[in-house]
Amino acid sequence: MAKRKSSGDRVAYSEFGSAATERATQRATPSRPPSEQKLRVQVSRKGRKGKTVTVITGFETTADTLGALLKTLKSRCGAGGTVKDATVEIQGDHAQTILQVLVQQGYAAKISGGK
Repeated sequence: MAKRKSSGDRVAYSEFGSAATERATQRATPSRPPSEQKLRVQVSRKGRKGKTVTVITGFETTADTLGALLKTLKSRCGAGGTVKDATVEIQGDHAQTILQVLVQQGYAAKISGGK
């Protein structure tokens, strides 16, 4: 069945599917076991108006796994945080604590950069 959309969507006529079905056909991110992921923990202040943030990069896993890990790290560090583009950001300088938690969970992680 043909669908007509409003002019605000910039599509006047669409015969097949919608944006929701296009997202469903995209490839999923392959999830690797924690021991095969090489993570970097780095403390950064660039682009954050002088605020210190601990950034963890190198994840090759699903968004659900990252969300669960983020919750664990936030509670362990007693700080806020977020997931942005397969990287985890925790507010404050918590590199040592985060490294301990990641190693306990089986990730191959190390601290990157120095002071």
